[in-house]
Amino acid sequence: MIQPKRTKYRKMHKMKMKGNTKRGDQLAFGSFGIKALDESWVTSRQIEAARIAITRFMKREGQVWIRIFPDKPITKKPAEVRMGKGKGAPEYWVAPVKRGRMLFEAEGVPLDVAKEALRLAAQKLPIVTKFVIRRDYVEDAAV
Repeated sequence: MIQPKRTKYRKMHKMKMKGNTKRGDQLAFGSFGIKALDESWVTSRQIEAARIAITRFMKREGQVWIRIFPDKPITKKPAEVRMGKGKGAPEYWVAPVKRGRMLFEAEGVPLDVAKEALRLAAQKLPIVTKFVIRRDYVEDAAV
């Protein structure tokens, strides 16, 4: 599971996730990627499950970039605890994802392999995604 090594504060406000992303909406590293079409919190477990799905299908060939990082702590109070008495303890970490955000990128494998690997990763995520190809990508130049 990925999470920050240290943070300034233990707990954080929920915040709103309306609107499109302001950055991280273009392919920056690889030739293929998956882009978020709606907004949601993506937990560190979901990110890790998607990463494993990609690397397994690509048989550890090529490269994979994770473009989101879970830096927001989500708190939870124990079961059957009365109201009040403060905010709960941090339970897990999430990455708030807005519309248009690039989630994963891949490079160094053929188009059909990358498409299937990223499709398997998208199944592990709680948001609707779309497969994106770099504009100047040429099939015979890859691999």
